[in-house]
Amino acid sequence: MGVVYLVEPVMAIYCFASFASFPLMQQYVYQRFWEDEFNSTVFYNTSISHCETNQSNPNYIHQKEVQKRASTFYTTLDLSSLIPSLVMTLILVSYGDQHGRKVSLLLPSVGALLTVTTYCLASFYELPLEILYLSSVFSGFLGGFATFIGGCFSYIVDIAKDVEKKNVRIAFIDMVLGVSSGAGGILSGYIIRGLGFRWSFALPALLHILNILYIIFILEETVKRSAFQQNVLSKEGFKELFSGVFVLFQHASCKKRLAIGLLLFAFMSYLFSNIGAVSLFTLYELDSPLCWDPVLVGWGSALSTFCFVGSFLGVVMFTRCLKDAYIVFIGIVSWIGGVTMAAFATTTITMMLVRLPLMFSAMPLPVLRSMMSKVVLENEQGALFACIACLESLTGSLAFAVYNSIYGASVLWFSGFSFLLSAALSLIPIGVVWLLLCIGYQERDHVLLVNEESSPEEQ
Repeated sequence: MGVVYLVEPVMAIYCFASFASFPLMQQYVYQRFWEDEFNSTVFYNTSISHCETNQSNPNYIHQKEVQKRASTFYTTLDLSSLIPSLVMTLILVSYGDQHGRKVSLLLPSVGALLTVTTYCLASFYELPLEILYLSSVFSGFLGGFATFIGGCFSYIVDIAKDVEKKNVRIAFIDMVLGVSSGAGGILSGYIIRGLGFRWSFALPALLHILNILYIIFILEETVKRSAFQQNVLSKEGFKELFSGVFVLFQHASCKKRLAIGLLLFAFMSYLFSNIGAVSLFTLYELDSPLCWDPVLVGWGSALSTFCFVGSFLGVVMFTRCLKDAYIVFIGIVSWIGGVTMAAFATTTITMMLVRLPLMFSAMPLPVLRSMMSKVVLENEQGALFACIACLESLTGSLAFAVYNSIYGASVLWFSGFSFLLSAALSLIPIGVVWLLLCIGYQERDHVLLVNEESSPEEQ
């Protein structure tokens, strides 16, 4: 029986376990390909580097081949879950408007547990890497990361009724995501070194189990369901699952559709440039001239925590004196500065210091989410975040595939090219948000739109 309305522990546990798993998964695949290429194991030792920096050495070419193969494999693995996760994201998060948010939190947690368990079995029994495709597809049918994030943000919006506080509440849950991922990232390097890959996946699996129990038995539902609403298998209930996002745009005014459309495009374009570059950091750091080991990779991920903390504090501070659009501008400029610096980083110190200009780079996404949530009605939040989560999943997969392909093609002549491309593409969301300002967008218009459209329904 649920007793609390705290979704933050769910976000913290899920993200900690997931982001502790992601580096483990990438480095496990990297090691398997390394063993195939060199017929030896990667030894992660602080005094012995496995990384070849001499370009005239034949091993240098083999090392680059490992980079390409690992990048291509992960691209294909990510795409294998794309279609089922897109469909389930639309269904599960939109489902929450009438039938409750907990399902969109529970099923992705089960999927994450399935994925970690599969990697654990693969490492114990030396199973073919192709088995990972199967777990990826099954996890996609359970919603995936985008569904979980969409469910969490919908849950928070249900609680944060005060429009003025939505920026802070959404930015706070975004900070929880960042801090948890940073803590998970730093732990990943130590557990690989201390336990090896065979036991490294046990901790994330245990945390996912605890999270599932919390969601089922402790977390309170924000949407109260009637007996009619609970009949999801009825014709009306089944139709309702697929119509939420469509109705959101069909019944909206022209001004509201334009605002949501432009904000969604700005959100997706920034997410594309951001997540594409972030997904390359581990491979970039493992390669020469940096040649990081898992502990350094973990510390690099941990330092990214300060970006989320700084961004949260920035949202709290800037919301008091600036419009949302200008907060987005500051965050994008912060990203451009940091990712440009990363493109030319050749030493460990420089790569660590990249996190300083990235201090406010996490601000745009929660602020854009908040701006969109202010446009729609209270009973449309799930449909909105289902749309956001679906597009987020599609954009993330596309960015992952595109950036990994570009990285694989450019790693021999300039491995930082993908980061410069990300900086250039980040100018697009700046232009879109600037266009919103030019056509007369004001934050007060959001509140008016909601009030205008709610009045006819109340009659």
